[in-house]
Amino acid sequence: MQVAIQGEPGSFSHEAAGNVFPEATILPCTLSLDVFQALSKGGVDAAVIPIENSLAGSVVEHYDLLLDHDVAIESESLLRIRHNLIAVPGSSLDRVQRVYSHPVALAQCRKFLEQHPAIEAVPFYDTAGSVKQLMELRDRNAAAIASARAAEYYGGEILAAGIEDNAENFTRFFVIRQRKDVSRSADEDKVSLAFTVENRPGTLVAALEVFASQGTNLTKIESRPVQGKPWQYVFYVDFQLSTQVRADIALDLLRQHCSMVKELGRYRAARRSE
Repeated sequence: MQVAIQGEPGSFSHEAAGNVFPEATILPCTLSLDVFQALSKGGVDAAVIPIENSLAGSVVEHYDLLLDHDVAIESESLLRIRHNLIAVPGSSLDRVQRVYSHPVALAQCRKFLEQHPAIEAVPFYDTAGSVKQLMELRDRNAAAIASARAAEYYGGEILAAGIEDNAENFTRFFVIRQRKDVSRSADEDKVSLAFTVENRPGTLVAALEVFASQGTNLTKIESRPVQGKPWQYVFYVDFQLSTQVRADIALDLLRQHCSMVKELGRYRAARRSE
């Protein structure tokens, strides 16, 4: 089995994919678009993508790509994000002058960086990629912030573990497949969908009232601009199922108020213990 991810080997996406598919071959892709294209063309069996971080918020590009491709969400999982200061073996914290990582990771380790003002924070395209570069350059005056898996994969040494500001740092990941390959299961309790409404008073309220009328619990709503149509928006929604029948009724009623409704997936909501 082949599973696509965006990012370098050793990234958090790599870790999340390995947790779900421990025996799979992981295919790293440079861009998120590459992930979706590989899946849509049948080059991989599935993909694992981050959709939301508990501190940084949604990965909005992935919502747009879910809408644009004929794929569906099969399941979701949660990954506890633990950041580590990683260096070339034999280096030490007092030698580090620069630290490289993804801007989100740097922002999530602000307190550590404030405690070490001599270390310059340098944005990089990927957490694991920063470790990869570090080990290629063998620069003992530099470090990277990434996962323990990245340190292990590239042979780096962890100088300081768990340096994130907030322990309640989780990323929610989706497993996606071609829509035709996703089968329904009895334990589904969550739905993700996208819809658009006409730009006139009361249409969004009417759409949202559909969920309340069917006893569904709306857990997330996100708006994104429609490409090429200024001031028009797509709304992305997650809601919990009361029953499968009520979910179907809610979708049918929603179509009466919306110009577009696309179900992105039905799946079992991830639990913290997972």
